[in-house]
Amino acid sequence: MENLVLRFLSLSLIASISHALEEPNPDLAEIINFRQYSETFASAGQPTREQFQAIADNGFERVVYIAFTNNPNALPDADLVVKGLGMEYMQVPVDFSSPLPDEFYAFSDAMERNRGKKTLLHCQVNARATAFSFLYRVIYNDVPIAEAKTDMNTVWQPNEVWRDFIFEILRQNEIDPNCESCDWTLPPPRQ
Repeated sequence: MENLVLRFLSLSLIASISHALEEPNPDLAEIINFRQYSETFASAGQPTREQFQAIADNGFERVVYIAFTNNPNALPDADLVVKGLGMEYMQVPVDFSSPLPDEFYAFSDAMERNRGKKTLLHCQVNARATAFSFLYRVIYNDVPIAEAKTDMNTVWQPNEVWRDFIFEILRQNEIDPNCESCDWTLPPPRQ
């Protein structure tokens, strides 16, 4: 009986501390598709100039941008804005229609060099960024696939290109993408 009680208490403790998304500060919740995964890692769509100030004010130390600067809603001087606010800026341009494993690993290498640095990963709408977040959390933070997939699906269900990209990165890391609650069905084509 004592073992059963201890096991129940252990599972209750794990359940209470292993939640997927954290409630963001209201200033950050205004950023398109902002998702807070932990105290030190979040992803989002494109912040405005003013929102970069809120990001800095909320203790972020690094901003990683994984899209191209010529995107219509990108800030052409985001690097200057971010660095002017005292944060580190990194860009890994990822073509939405053709993501490459080396791009994911460049991002991951930077994350691993400074694990404790509070980081915002962003792209235009948080599709690329949630896919990279999913992979990073599963591979480097041992987040269960089901939890990371549920979090990614709060933003989008990856299309064929991104599903195949995710599967390839997981295969390279000897991780099975399947889980009981994982639905990798492709979304309907855009009209």
